Amino acid sequence: MKDLKGKVALVAGSTQGIGKAVALKLADMGADIVLLARNEEKLKHVKEELPQEAGQSHEYLVGDFTNPSDLKTRIADFLANGRSIDILINNTGGPKAGPIIDADISEFLDAFNQHLICNHILVQAVVPGMKQSGGGRIVNIISTSVKQPLPGLGVSNTIRGAVGNWSKTLANELGQFNITVNNVLPGATNTTRLQEIASNKSAKTGDSVDAIFEEMADESPMKRIAKPEEIAAAVAFLASPAASYINGINIPVDGGRTKSL
Repeated sequence: MKDLKGKVALVAGSTQGIGKAVALKLADMGADIVLLARNEEKLKHVKEELPQEAGQSHEYLVGDFTNPSDLKTRIADFLANGRSIDILINNTGGPKAGPIIDADISEFLDAFNQHLICNHILVQAVVPGMKQSGGGRIVNIISTSVKQPLPGLGVSNTIRGAVGNWSKTLANELGQFNITVNNVLPGATNTTRLQEIASNKSAKTGDSVDAIFEEMADESPMKRIAKPEEIAAAVAFLASPAASYINGINIPVDGGRTKSL
């Protein structure tokens, strides 16, 4: 169903993993996609993969979430001359793994900038256009650690929680403008990020990467790891007209791993 035809979706972190899967899904639903990532060559390749059956015109924007001030300039330039975004998907790679007690202060500051500050920059850039057009969708891809902190991901747990509360506050403020703000919380998903976590754990424990993946899968009642496309499906629902009255929520997509309601 092409129920996003005529909508423009900005998808961050869209050259691989969940972000790429989201871009492909939203394009399949008819949206015009603006890819956002730091690697221009990868952006070019993904742009060529995006469906165009609804007559879309896809674009990309080079931006680095490790440089918030540059990102602010680039998104402002992109939206100059009255351009607007209908759907914003905030997504970026997670902070380095490790116990929170061992984390350097700089790790918290870097992660705060990459996740919360850069998300905020994009929101501030696109919301005026959303208000003018009568509404919009903001979906933040975070982590199940918003509900239940994950072992060995101290910095990530801390920053993801901050993003979750930032998002809920935005939802309360922007709902009156028909702009919804929701979070998708992926569990263990077959991405480069998960492979890095498994490899790091393997190096510390001596267990094989395959054994670690099996252990991760066993943590879910469904006994498997998610595919990026399964996360993308939840994001696409929240971006669709069907989710017009869903606002300010966290949706875990983790096969039931999270113990809390």
